[in-house]
Amino acid sequence: MSSSIAPQEIVAGPADSGSRLDRFVTARCPELSRSRVQELIDSGLVQVNGLRSKPSHKLKNGDRIEVRPEPRAPLKAEAEFIPLDVPYEDDDLIVINKPAGMTVHAGAGNSSGTLVNALLGRGQALSQSGDALRPGIVHRLDKDTSGTIVIAKNDFAHTKLAEAFQSRTIQKTYLALVQGKLTGEKGRIELAISRDPKRRMRMTARPAGKFAKARSARTDWVKLQEFGPATLVEVQLHTGRTHQIRVHFSALKHPVVGDTLYGAATQLTAERARLPALGRQFLHAARLSFIHPRTGKQITVTAPLAPELKLYLEKLAAAAGVAKIDASLACFL
Repeated sequence: MSSSIAPQEIVAGPADSGSRLDRFVTARCPELSRSRVQELIDSGLVQVNGLRSKPSHKLKNGDRIEVRPEPRAPLKAEAEFIPLDVPYEDDDLIVINKPAGMTVHAGAGNSSGTLVNALLGRGQALSQSGDALRPGIVHRLDKDTSGTIVIAKNDFAHTKLAEAFQSRTIQKTYLALVQGKLTGEKGRIELAISRDPKRRMRMTARPAGKFAKARSARTDWVKLQEFGPATLVEVQLHTGRTHQIRVHFSALKHPVVGDTLYGAATQLTAERARLPALGRQFLHAARLSFIHPRTGKQITVTAPLAPELKLYLEKLAAAAGVAKIDASLACFL
């Protein structure tokens, strides 16, 4: 949080009577995210009439709410010993099969257990082209998306890989299990993506031109196999927008299984059973293919489906009465 945000006092009016404290402060202090407001309240840096209060505290007309957004201590990447799955490595770069639940680098409210920390923990030399929190990071995966991510060990590799991502010559292939049955065997989604104006943690997709700050995005998909209430698809990203696959399939009314942020059901109900909650989105970066920045050779790295996703797919197949998983999926399993 920037130290330039000054403390302020807000007086609740008649229309604010009965409002929750956290929602009131979020609405009145748009420069503060909802999660940051929660932090401030929990730390006693938001007070009502001089007293600490809970986020759920109901305000009354005339209450004085003091907000003191003290700056956070600066974040920095710290070495941690965390085992990593490394399907490919050479002097210039390293490809990691990232597990779900691991963030790529430190950010607000999360400074430990990151991929960068794990890389530093193995004594890994990383490029310094990015900032101090993101050494070596050329692209990212969402915290609860597993699979392949390439890291630059030196500035030469970082520059070349960044150029390849910018020119869209790196091929990124994902596996996604989406709710419902898709029409057709393949399709293309071209909807611009922007930050959701009502829910800051989400993105939203609309036809190009609907929002001034929306960025064009293209997602191609091919149906692999139907599993009763869900369909497994192979997805090719042609742009790398935040939450692109998740928001695109949500816009089609086929959210990624387990992705409750974008409208997925907590649990799937198949013909023979109700499956337990997955606990993450069923999205996996299965393959990364690119030209090596130094040798010019084609590098293709495939990461098998994460164990929890493979098990879930097997349970879904049994619950949906699917006799077997298609043999063509063997390379991903």
